[in-house]
Amino acid sequence: MSAKWYQPLTWGFVWAIAGLASPAAAAFMDSQPSASICPAQLDDRMSAIRTKYALSGRERWGILVETLSDRNVLYRHNDRQYFIPASNTKLLTTAAALHRFDPQLRIRTPVYRTANGLRVVGRGDPSIGPAQLENLAGQVAASGIGRVEELIVEDGYLQGAPYNPHWQWEDVQAGYGAPSNSAVFDRNSIPFILFPQSAGQPLRVEWDDPQEAKRWRVENQTITVPEGEPEFIEVGRSLTEPILYVSGQLIAGSPSEPASVAVVNPGERFAQKFAQALERAGVEVGRTRVTMEAVAATGEEIGAIESPSIAELVMEVNQFSDNLYAQTLLRLMGAMQNPTSPSSEAAGIAAIQKTLSELGVEPDSYILSDGSGLSRLNSISPQALVQTLRGMANSPFADIYLDSLPLAGESGTLRSRFGETQGQIRAKTGTVSGVSALSGYLEHPDFDRLVFSIIVNHSDRAVAIQREAIDEMVTLLTRLKPCGER
Repeated sequence: MSAKWYQPLTWGFVWAIAGLASPAAAAFMDSQPSASICPAQLDDRMSAIRTKYALSGRERWGILVETLSDRNVLYRHNDRQYFIPASNTKLLTTAAALHRFDPQLRIRTPVYRTANGLRVVGRGDPSIGPAQLENLAGQVAASGIGRVEELIVEDGYLQGAPYNPHWQWEDVQAGYGAPSNSAVFDRNSIPFILFPQSAGQPLRVEWDDPQEAKRWRVENQTITVPEGEPEFIEVGRSLTEPILYVSGQLIAGSPSEPASVAVVNPGERFAQKFAQALERAGVEVGRTRVTMEAVAATGEEIGAIESPSIAELVMEVNQFSDNLYAQTLLRLMGAMQNPTSPSSEAAGIAAIQKTLSELGVEPDSYILSDGSGLSRLNSISPQALVQTLRGMANSPFADIYLDSLPLAGESGTLRSRFGETQGQIRAKTGTVSGVSALSGYLEHPDFDRLVFSIIVNHSDRAVAIQREAIDEMVTLLTRLKPCGER
């Protein structure tokens, strides 16, 4: 998705697809001089960029730029005010996760022999896919078991609803808003691909797993359009039946578009997929059952699989803005800090708050609603984000945290941004409708390292234009010279 941008809307999730270097965007952007500037000039230059990219004038900007070594404020604008941060929320979640867990910890999913079958204990590993279940099934078969009368899947380690109650309707249908539970299979989403055909024909829907084509009824209202037409896709699903709704259009001859919908009953899907893996391994399965309660009798452990390390999960969250991984880390922190809490998410937020206070983040500088940034009830100031980044730069986990952030022009969600400043910027992106954010570090030859947070809310510009404004601001920071002012 490096060359396109995606914006969720209305009942499904919509990708409004446009090249980041489109002719309209290029015409809108003025060429930027490359001359150095002094910190005293920043106020005027940043104001000019905000004005340049304004449309209605009703958007709000929050910006804070400081030097890391001596905490010198180079620029601030509404930095103590609350903003919807989108996925910049993940900076707080991952910072806390590295402090609450051993970064080398791996989430273990064991399987036990019971009196009449097997019991699998989910512990929230978000990385389990077909290969992991095949591995676990192979361990069961190797133990000598040929038939399982009952397969029990414990799905209650992470307490409370697997969805945040403040997520929007389109989010809980989409693969990017998949539920976070204790027994996850294949990201709790069902992927498929949309292929343009000849102009005038509907897009072809092709499921990643061909078996899904037998389960789903597709209401396809798409069309393939000729060159020059806009491209957009809207996808939704029924939450009670396997019905997929697809509308929108792609240009004939354009690349296919990946999409996905969320699983409604993830624990049951895990049980079904593990039963199928067992059957392929030569182990017959009678019935399956999902329980939210811990089974008292432990039994003999006959196999287990492990997740990547916490450090690797943090990398996945920050590099690719993974919502499921972020929500899982949040809920795992809650389960560890307060195992008896009826809401692992609420307990996880309390764990983040405690960690951020230890890092020097002012408690009243942010309000958290989830761990991923999908909730529009998250309110975070640029001040809180900069304080988090500063605290992590001075923590024992500074290198892990820094390496987890996308590198401009090279990796993750910044792969296609800041080509001219490649290697200087590591930062976390954030985007929801009307919101764009970028917070991170800028390696500067004259100021050591800068810490910055830039957020725009209520923008009526396209996402590509919002990003251009932010990128221009950050590029401006690379041109700073001390000018004898420090």
